[in-house]
Amino acid sequence: MNGGLPSVIEAAFPNIIPVPRPDVLDYKIKNPNWLAGFISAEECFFINIRSKPKMKIGYLIELTFKITQHYRDEQLMRSLIEYFGCGNIYKNRDTVEFKITKFEDLTEKIIPFLVKYPIQGAKFVDYLDFVKVIKLMKNKAHLTEEGLYQIRKIKAGMNRGRK
Repeated sequence: MNGGLPSVIEAAFPNIIPVPRPDVLDYKIKNPNWLAGFISAEECFFINIRSKPKMKIGYLIELTFKITQHYRDEQLMRSLIEYFGCGNIYKNRDTVEFKITKFEDLTEKIIPFLVKYPIQGAKFVDYLDFVKVIKLMKNKAHLTEEGLYQIRKIKAGMNRGRK
């Protein structure tokens, strides 16, 4: 991630002088429209269906709203927690993730924000599918075979599965 120009490009353009990345001193999110644009570019809506024998139909549905960035942007990710009042940070080798998995936080904070400040582009359709699953879960449909089937179908058509 952001490892600089490949050597082939550097060789093709030897007179290019890299511009250093400016230091950002204030990571507080001031504009919700900027945040909606950032979410449009960087977010991932994820639905996980995992086996859980103790559940009524044997499966657990987990919803995740996630944004992943290079580890140097950890402060920006932490500012998302401050802005939304929820979520967690997870650090990996070179990345940092902001994740929200709590159903109430998704339904009471993230979805209302995205209704007021809609995302743009291809991910908007994934957002709409994510909202469909939230509605199914609010109506307890995920606890039925038919509801589980509907959620599996929606999940299969999201993200890279979209045609």
